[in-house]
Formats: sequence, structure tokens, C-alpha cells
Amino acid sequence: MKKIIILLMTALAVTSCSSNDGKNEEASAKQEETNSVKLVLDWTPNTNHTGIYVAQAEGFFKEQGLDVEIMLPGEAGADQLVASQKAEFGISAQETLTEARIQDIPVVSIGAIIQHNTSGFASPKDKGITSPADYEGKTYGGWGAPVEEAVLSSLMQKENADVSEVEIVNMGNTDFFTAVERDIDFAWIYYGWTGVEAELRGQELNMQYLTDYSEKLDYYTPVLTTSETMINENPETVQAFMAAVSKGYEFAIEKPDQAADILIEAVPDLEPELVKASQEWLSPKYKDDADQWGIQKDEVWSNYAEWMYNHDLLEEKLKANEAFTNEFLPE
Repeated sequence: MKKIIILLMTALAVTSCSSNDGKNEEASAKQEETNSVKLVLDWTPNTNHTGIYVAQAEGFFKEQGLDVEIMLPGEAGADQLVASQKAEFGISAQETLTEARIQDIPVVSIGAIIQHNTSGFASPKDKGITSPADYEGKTYGGWGAPVEEAVLSSLMQKENADVSEVEIVNMGNTDFFTAVERDIDFAWIYYGWTGVEAELRGQELNMQYLTDYSEKLDYYTPVLTTSETMINENPETVQAFMAAVSKGYEFAIEKPDQAADILIEAVPDLEPELVKASQEWLSPKYKDDADQWGIQKDEVWSNYAEWMYNHDLLEEKLKANEAFTNEFLPE
């Protein structure tokens, strides 16, 4: 009888161990499962994107069960790739996403990378352009978008100047420094990259920041995006993605020097000195005066859409509350 009891206990122990091993293997398999997604940048990698590269290098994506492929936009552009579900996530800007929404392109902003607009019109100091009134008789180098002339006109009107007196040319892919040496007087830049590069070059610039002339031009640029399909069908993936990215940008806010090193290692073609200086300038501006990184306000979306509509850049008014969401930001 004792032998039978011993045999039964042994059998139960083996069965229990086998069952536990199966559960452990299943748990381990689930832990190792990763969801592969694509993120399309808006431009070549720079310090606007640092939090993403930090999330990748520090394993924040992996913690959330994500394997993220970072892609360059190519000719199609991030909005189209995200809308057509050829990529799950993208980087855009409020101005382009606003136009996309009016054209029924179902892309939604899920986080503001930088809390305030840091762009403006820049010119070498020796050009003598100290205000929008000085644009008259000068040559502006842009990329051929209707919004450029509208913004120029808006700023110049405040000083009773006429945008028709500005020669507007398309400078294509020519960089700012080459263009101002060759055939233009001023251009629209992000100070956090081109302005900082000018400092490193010892070239003094005059800047007219858009936010100094109109609060309606203080829009979110750049922003992280996804499609309405992802939000409706895969909200858990969007939640996981934003949890990792938020952690990446918080890291970049708190440790700009280390974050810069991560970007330099990930993208060796970048100039290390520029990345370091740009990161130092930009890191405090990711969150700025907001309660948390990534948060977006309805009034910012509404104000800029109203400005675009009033300047004939939109055929109809934007439903601002459908263009963005804060629901996927970590609590």
C-alpha cells in the first residue's frame, strides 16, 4: 500500500512539474512575442527625433513588446504611408496634417514632439533684415508651399508691408547656408537645428519667430501620428508605442548629453558637435510649460486651422477634436 501511495505521489509531482513547465514556457513565449511596426520620419534624422532613437536603444520599445523599424519618408511622405497603412506610425506637423484631414486623409496626431513652434524666418545679420517690413525687395527661398506666402503676408501686413514686393523662389534641397551665399536673402528654418548650426559656424542670424507675431502661428510641429484604423482596431499597440516614446523623450529632457550620444551612435552620418549643441538647446523645449510631454490642446489646433481657413489655405473648417487625441499618453 505504501508503495502505491509513493507511486501516486511521484506521478502527481511529475504531472505538476510538467504542467508548470508548460505554463512557464507559455509565459516565456508571450514575453518574447513582439509586434513589428513601422515609423516613418518626416525628414532625415535630427534632434526632433531623439526620443524615438532613445526608446529604441534603451529597450523601451522592447519593454512594450514592440519591434520598431524607423523609416525615411521617401517621395510618398509620412501622412500618405500612415493613411494607407503601409506604416503604423509617422511624424508630421500640424500644418500638413490639418490639410490632410480636410482632404479626408484619416491621419490623427497622437503626441506633440515639441510644445511650441520654434520656427521662424532667418537671415544672415549682414542682410539687414530685422523685421518683416524688411522683406520687401528681398528674395525668399522656400519649398513651394502655398502656406509660405500666406505666413509671409500675415507677418508683413502687421507692419504695413506688401508680400508682392518679395521675390519668392524654390530652393529645393539646397541647404540654408549655401542658399544665402548664392541667391536668397532669407528662409524659413527651425532654430533648434539650422540656427544652432549657424552659431557653431560663427554666423550671426537675425530671426523673426512666428510666435512673436501671432499666437495662432504657435502650432505643434512636429507631431507623432497614426491612422484612424490603428486607433479603432489596434489601440493597445498605439498605447504601447506612446508609452515607450514618452519614456524616450523624458530621458532626452532629463539627460540631453546622453540622449545626444544615443542619436549619434544610431545615425553616424550626423555631425556630433551639432547634435550635442542642438540637443542642449532643444531638450527643454520638448515639454516646456506643459504638464507632460506630448500633450496637445484643442485651442492650438482650432486657432491654427482658423488662421489657415481665413487665409484661403483650407476649403472648409477643420473639426479640430478629430485631428488629435491625448488618450494614448501615459497617465
